[in-house]
Amino acid sequence: MQTENRLLDDLARVATGALGALSGMRDEVEARMRDQFERILGRMNLVRREEFDAVQAMAAKARAAQEALEQRVALLEAKLTAGGDSAPPSRAAPSRSPQRKSKPTATP
Repeated sequence: MQTENRLLDDLARVATGALGALSGMRDEVEARMRDQFERILGRMNLVRREEFDAVQAMAAKARAAQEALEQRVALLEAKLTAGGDSAPPSRAAPSRSPQRKSKPTATP
């Protein structure tokens, strides 16, 4: 019975060592894959999430400002067309056409 226990103890130690080695290999493979992915993503022309969120917020703010300006323009246009019947006449500058003085031509 002693030999069986010894054999089982040896097998348990080998299995424990193998699991420890596999765990270490797994960590090493994960670290190498992470490094490789970072290198690949670094070569790509990608933006970070923080930069994307900042630009998205700026675009939303610009869109809101544009919509507000569109509403103001529509309101001003409505006021202009409503008061268009009683609008003062436009001041047109008198047309001044330059008059050319004719030069006397020399006759040979």
